[in-house]
Amino acid sequence: LDIDLMSFTSHKIYGPKGVGALYVRRSSASGGGKPPVKIDPQIVGGGQEAGFRAGTLNVPGIAGLGKACELAQAEMWDEGERLSRLRTYLEQHLLDLGKVYVNGSTRYRLPHVSNLAFSGLKADELIAKMPDIAVATGSACTSAIPEPSHVLRAMGVSDELAYGSIRFSLGRGCTAEEIGYTVKRLSEVIPVLRK
Repeated sequence: LDIDLMSFTSHKIYGPKGVGALYVRRSSASGGGKPPVKIDPQIVGGGQEAGFRAGTLNVPGIAGLGKACELAQAEMWDEGERLSRLRTYLEQHLLDLGKVYVNGSTRYRLPHVSNLAFSGLKADELIAKMPDIAVATGSACTSAIPEPSHVLRAMGVSDELAYGSIRFSLGRGCTAEEIGYTVKRLSEVIPVLRK
């Protein structure tokens, strides 16, 4: 890989929580003469993990991460296509309701995430009317912040639309029936809130 550093966490690919991986470039993959990346240990002590992090290794977590990587690689293309079809169905039916917009590119994005703006509505009010639907106004790391998403603002989304934006994340267990139910619930709730 011609990158310097890459980190990821296991639970994002259905592995166990509390374990992740760090890729550190040793030399330039393209032969461009980049020096190795040097990082300092975060926890010093023993020589575990080549001296980068002292302490007992989380062997069950590491094994779980390895298995999750195997499964993700084996299922990546088929699962990506399946999720893309579900996302497209969700978006097409919600856009048909009117005054609903896709935030961001409809071409260059992940197959399992859709961020939609509902014009004239506040996302938190819309979500409150559907306690049986698991959606959010943003990523988990910003869910307690009452301001509109700084990412949506940086993309040029107006504050009005940013306040009315909901993130739909689809996953391995997501079914066509659940997407249909979500569309049905939103088509019932949106007209009531827009009155």
